[in-house]
Amino acid sequence: MTENLHLGENNLPLAGIRVLELGNFVAAPFAARIFGDFGAEVIKIERPNVGDELRDWRKSRGTTSMLFRTVGRNKKSVALDLRSELGAEAIKKIVATTDVIIENFRPGTLEKWGLGPEVLNEINPNLVIVRISGYGQTGPYKDRAGFGSSAESFAGLRYITGEPDRPAGRAAASLGDTVAGLYGVIGALMLMFNRARGGGNQASNVVDVALYEGVFSLLESLVPDYDAYGMVRQRTGGRLPGVVPTGSYTCADGLEVVIGGNSNSVFVRLMKAIGRADLAADKSLLTTEGRGAREEELNGAIESFTGSLPLEQALEALDAAGVPAAPVYDAPSIAKDEHYIARGMIETHEVVIDDEPELIRFPGVVPKIPGHEGSVRWIGPELGEHTEQVLRELAGFDTEQLAALNAEAVNS
Repeated sequence: MTENLHLGENNLPLAGIRVLELGNFVAAPFAARIFGDFGAEVIKIERPNVGDELRDWRKSRGTTSMLFRTVGRNKKSVALDLRSELGAEAIKKIVATTDVIIENFRPGTLEKWGLGPEVLNEINPNLVIVRISGYGQTGPYKDRAGFGSSAESFAGLRYITGEPDRPAGRAAASLGDTVAGLYGVIGALMLMFNRARGGGNQASNVVDVALYEGVFSLLESLVPDYDAYGMVRQRTGGRLPGVVPTGSYTCADGLEVVIGGNSNSVFVRLMKAIGRADLAADKSLLTTEGRGAREEELNGAIESFTGSLPLEQALEALDAAGVPAAPVYDAPSIAKDEHYIARGMIETHEVVIDDEPELIRFPGVVPKIPGHEGSVRWIGPELGEHTEQVLRELAGFDTEQLAALNAEAVNS
């Protein structure tokens, strides 16, 4: 493992690990961010002049989006053309002292550039390579282009998301990409752990993550329910079929609360809290099937309760009864919530926007590991901010080679 250049007082669990990110958009960058949050040195390779396209997403002013500042945190940005001889040479030299590579190109792209696993493993036999793609490195669809949106559709998530009388919906975040990134990190850490204790096959160094498979793994018994019961799940809006009561309910002030009362003990407490001791005592409602058959009645009873109280009072009553409930928060609500702040989930960092520094609130680090807490040491860097430092220190490039790279970037 490599010497980490940014290890502070906190004993970060991944200090000394070097990660090379050859990724764009969300999946690979999200995975690499997790490594960086816990102390790994993450070197992000970006196209000269253009950079990661996330730099432009949801940006209404300034030169770099807050999405990139968030996903690119704790990383060094190196502007390098992987298709050029000098670019490939630099990558090969960096790989010699790298522990993990994370990439999310279409299968065959690295091989086309002369940077496939066989080449990289000859340079560094201990290298772990995380490959994230739409459909995986094998199978009849492996060459298809794939984004999180197509993965969520192919995996079945979008078919069951949204209102029943409308086209398929989507979550307002790229679940297909982020879930794949999480699986990529898990796979890499499993291989690294196995090797650290002396196990494993030296040839088994590739983690193959398909975007659609990550999403499909979240859908519980979607296919088993079809085989066993002939059930084809449909869109049901904000409530899950057979999982009753659960969903969003409007309060007297027009704000919404989500209530989960779908276990037997919680259901009884919920009914008592809303003043319906008769429903709490009804033995026929102590089964999933029984509650499902009376979904409309139960939701009506809950809506009568929430509709009579403002959100804060409804939450107080539900909390006192031990019923899982939460407000439907927007961004301003999250940013000022005392629990988010107490848990370190809202951090303030200085960002230059329109040539002026501003204080911007960013999400904190997950998970919490007492004594080994991850940290946001810096937000997403400027394009190519660390190019010269990394190529001098890790690739051994001299002034002439750096000048040649700069000329390539100007002409690209």
